[in-house]
Parts: sequence; structure tokens; C-alpha cells
Amino acid sequence: MDMTFVEKLLAEYSDNKDVIPGQIVTVHPDHLLTHDNTAAIIQKITNELKEYGVHSKSLSIIVLDHVIPAASEKTAVNHKVIRDFVRTYDIKNFFDVGVGVCHQIVVEKGFALPGKIILGSDSHTCSYGAIGAFSSGIDRTEAASLMLTGETWLKVPNSIKINLQGKLQFGLSAKDMILHIIGDISASGANYCSVEYHGDVGQLSLDDRFTIANMGVEMGAKNAVFLVDDITTNYLNSIGISRSSYKPVFPDKNALYSKELEYNLSEIEPMVACPHSVDNVKPVSDIAGLDIQQCLIGTCTNGRLSDLRIVAQILKNKKIHPDTRLLILPASKNIYEGALKEGIIETLVRAGGIILPPGCGPCLGAHQGVLAPGERCLSTANRNFKGRMGCKEAEIYLASPATVAASAIYGKIIDPRKEMKK
Repeated sequence: MDMTFVEKLLAEYSDNKDVIPGQIVTVHPDHLLTHDNTAAIIQKITNELKEYGVHSKSLSIIVLDHVIPAASEKTAVNHKVIRDFVRTYDIKNFFDVGVGVCHQIVVEKGFALPGKIILGSDSHTCSYGAIGAFSSGIDRTEAASLMLTGETWLKVPNSIKINLQGKLQFGLSAKDMILHIIGDISASGANYCSVEYHGDVGQLSLDDRFTIANMGVEMGAKNAVFLVDDITTNYLNSIGISRSSYKPVFPDKNALYSKELEYNLSEIEPMVACPHSVDNVKPVSDIAGLDIQQCLIGTCTNGRLSDLRIVAQILKNKKIHPDTRLLILPASKNIYEGALKEGIIETLVRAGGIILPPGCGPCLGAHQGVLAPGERCLSTANRNFKGRMGCKEAEIYLASPATVAASAIYGKIIDPRKEMKK
């Protein structure tokens, strides 16, 4: 029986010869990701932890990133609870405030590997499909159970095959591409499906793939995956992961998909997701000239060094509009340091940018960038529903780093190609 990526991987992890969509399987994931919500998770199982302890000291990856530094006494207490838990149970993979956004850390530190299963108590855990892993979000109760038992069940998803053809135009990016796709198939178009990307993917860097996989959940996908190729192996080599450390999984030639879609990348324009849904997508040309009060560049979607390089190229020797705030959020300490070495941070600060610590605060409206009623923010993040950035009467628009940077100069949404040099 020929199988898709997810069918083959889940069959192997559940000790089955083959599996079919809808089948329930029991698996032992390689890692469990949690973040600031670790405090709430372990408080569900206080008595069980005292009696049985954790299943494995190396199963958990815990990253403090959502509200850092602590913005209130309540947050500080939660962070202390987590640090105490880490010490008490000798958790091996703990990253305190300032190291980075959890999804960046999982990839950057080599936890996400091809053919592995990583589950996390965060919906954007699907990001690690960029590297050929099966990764998906689970709820806090499931995470608590995993900490104790090391196993959980999954329903085998249907699979969607997306064929990418052609080449992106100058000034276009992976963010424009994924917004275009989500706008086409809708925010529920891939509900509980495994999305595989095929075709002309060689033009997409690991960073590009991270952006695309990260937003898989914004079309409802259980996971979104790029198959392992030279780009994957070269990246893993660059962070010290040898080819012998992982076993890639590839779909069979005659695997059956519930749906096959094709997109001509050369036809895509700069895109913006308008309030209040990620699939409310329009070309920049349709809303050009709309005033914005805040710009956010970074987060787990577009906070990598390649993103910051593009932003610096656009903002070099420029100033942001006096009525617009520009927040810059590197996805990790390593990326921050790289941007410092390349002079990117200096360029962004001179342009009027405000550099924030590597974390999630403004993206979810926790702190460091909450909006006021009536304000608009143009952001490289992944969600724009009402209240996402702390105010239900504000509006959030999603776009590429290039679009956000160029728009910050004018204080209104513009086509970024006007500020880019070939």
C-alpha cells in the first residue's frame, strides 16, 4: 500500500505496516514543547508528578518566551513555578527568558529533525515541518498526560499535495506566497490535514519553509511539511547535525491525496491579510495608501536573520514616518547577535526602530506593543483576529517583512518594490 508522508511516518511510530486516514494510532513523540504555559500544565498534575515523576527528563523542551521579561507579578510567579519544576525534575532542555521564541529554538538547537515527531502546547508547533518533521499542536491536558506517560494518540490526517510551479517575482517572499495560498483555500481549507509541498521548492530557503510551515495551522492543517532535500541537509550540517542522526520520510510515488492543488508562483503579487481573518487576503495594490500607526517585524513567522537583512536594506539611510512606531523582534538571541555583527541593528535603530527582546509579547498582545482602539498595525506575524494584539477595537494587517519595512517609511501601506533595488 502506497502512503503519504504522514501515513508512512505514523505507521512507523505506531508499529503498523500501514495506516489510513481517520485511523487512531498511539505514538511516543520524540519531544514535547511547552512555554510559559508550562505552569498551567504541571498544575493539572501536581499530585501525579509527586507520585510518579516525569516520564523522561529529555522529552520536554521548555522555553520561556511569551511574556518576557515578566510584565506582572502573576507572570513572574508563573516563571518561578516553571524554574522550580525544571530544577526539581532535572529537565534537560530548558531555555530561560531571552534565548528566543520557542519555535525558533526547537529548530535552531537541533531538536527538530527529519522523520521525527514533535508535539507542543502551542498551535504553531507545525513550524518544524520546514525540516521534514511531523509536528503539531496539542492542548494542555494532552501535554500534561505526555509528561507523565510519554505517549499519546493521534488520528491519521488526510493529506493534501500542493504543487508549486514557477518562480517568485523580484521583491516577493514566502510570506506573500503563503498568504496567497491561505486566501485561496480559506482558513479552514486544510482542516486536520497534512499538507505536503512539492514542485519548484528549491528556490525556498530553510527560512522560507519555516514561514510557510509556521502558517500551516492558519489554513487549519494538522501539519505542513517540506520533504528533505539538499537545502534541509545543508542547514542541518550548518548547525552540527550529521546525516546519520536522522532518517527522512518520503511519500510513496502512488500515494493517494484527498486533494491536489497547484500554484504558479510567478503570478503572485505582494499580499496583505486584512482584518479580522488570515484568509481575508488582498493584493497590496488594493489597499495601498491605508494609514498605519504601528509596524511589527519579527515573531516566529518572520524574525530570522534573512528577514532582518531585507528590512535593513530597505531602511538603510531612511527614517520611519513620525506617526508610525516600528517594533523589531528577532526570533532568537543568536539571530540578534548575528544582526548586531552585520550592522543590521544599528541600521534599524538609526531608522527609528525599537528593538525588543526575543519573545512573543506584542504578537499575542501580552505586552511591549499593545494597540489602542482605532489603531492599525502592519505585522509580519501570523494572526490578525480581533484582540490579537491586546485591543478588540484595533486592526491588524499581515504582510511580508519587505512590505512592513517599506510601509513604515511612509506611514501607510505601500508596494515594497518601490523601495527595493534589484
